[in-house]
Amino acid sequence: MNTPSEPAKTTWRDLPRNVWVVTLTSFLTDVSSEMIVNLLPLFLSNILGVKTNIIGVIEGVAETTASLLKLFSGWLSDRLGQRKWLAVLGYGLSTVAKPFLYVVNSWGGVLAVRFADRVGKGIRTAPRDALIADTIAPQQRGVAFGLHRAGDTAGAALGVLIALGVVLATQAGDLQLRRETFQAVVLVSIIPAALAVLVLALGARDIPAEPRHEPPRLSLHGFTPRFRWFLLAVIVFTLGNSADAFLILRGQERGLSVVGVLGMLLTFNVVYALASGPAGALSDRVNRSKMIVGGWLMYGALYLGFAAASSAWQIWAGYAIYGVYYGLTEGTAKALVADLVHPEQRGTAYGLYNAAVGVMALPASVIAGVLWQGAFGWAGFGPSAPFFFGALMALLGAGIFTLAQRAR
Repeated sequence: MNTPSEPAKTTWRDLPRNVWVVTLTSFLTDVSSEMIVNLLPLFLSNILGVKTNIIGVIEGVAETTASLLKLFSGWLSDRLGQRKWLAVLGYGLSTVAKPFLYVVNSWGGVLAVRFADRVGKGIRTAPRDALIADTIAPQQRGVAFGLHRAGDTAGAALGVLIALGVVLATQAGDLQLRRETFQAVVLVSIIPAALAVLVLALGARDIPAEPRHEPPRLSLHGFTPRFRWFLLAVIVFTLGNSADAFLILRGQERGLSVVGVLGMLLTFNVVYALASGPAGALSDRVNRSKMIVGGWLMYGALYLGFAAASSAWQIWAGYAIYGVYYGLTEGTAKALVADLVHPEQRGTAYGLYNAAVGVMALPASVIAGVLWQGAFGWAGFGPSAPFFFGALMALLGAGIFTLAQRAR
């Protein structure tokens, strides 16, 4: 049971400086990233003519790379007793990589840029999350991570809105994305990315490390059984959680134009941002594990809806509710990790958690691409298949986590 022993007495207004600085950094980074990443599947499909199985490989390789590095960088931040400058390095590398999307003309070039960008994400994520956890009291964890997710997602919403403005100005009613539109978005995205690095470098402060009796190990050694069961459930769930690129392609396949796709994404991010703060605060007062299981069951129901959808508006409506799922689970899961481990293990724990999510991104996205369009001469099962598979994996993950909670 991870319910706090007494009600939280603080609100988001009482949160320390580091939480606000990291939130602003994530806000600016997502303004930049979401301008690009949501158009990237359309760039690959509409302009370069890449099939969904290759798009799945690109997204899977990118996310798996990031997750393996999250494991190492989290452990390294525990070993060094420092979080800030690893996070700055990661944000800086992603900022340097993005402009190269302006000139790429093959899926191999896109993969190279995505790889470099995700290396940066892999370096920064676990130290950044550990920096937040180091800064706050236990009764503030849900509020702090909820605020961070809200800021991150508000940046994503603004990024989608800017991309939508560029598309409306250059190709308002087109169903297919144009190269010059994508290039204009890439150029605009460089500004907030650079500002994010400056904010973190100048504004954040490392917290003195807790004294430790032995160096941290890059393994599951010393972690509680509850944390290990949580990781197993996350792995099973994530096997069906393919890249959201497939939801974008599903929307286009059901009839959404480029403007429609961006409008759907904007709706998702606004809902996600609005839900994250209250959900984080709620998780300080109720059982976080039950919130996560409930969110996973919601995910399964939504994926069944995406599979059965017959029109564009149904995809749009489902994607809006998808924002509620993210609001309920993302910040709550980060707070739960801090609940389940000792302070000196936080960097490694966040690395393990993010690795569990991201290592499965490659098989999840490859499976989704193959189920949709096939490979090696096999025709596949069509656009609904990846979403049926995702719903099944969500049910299995929720079941494993629920049984583990009862068995302890």
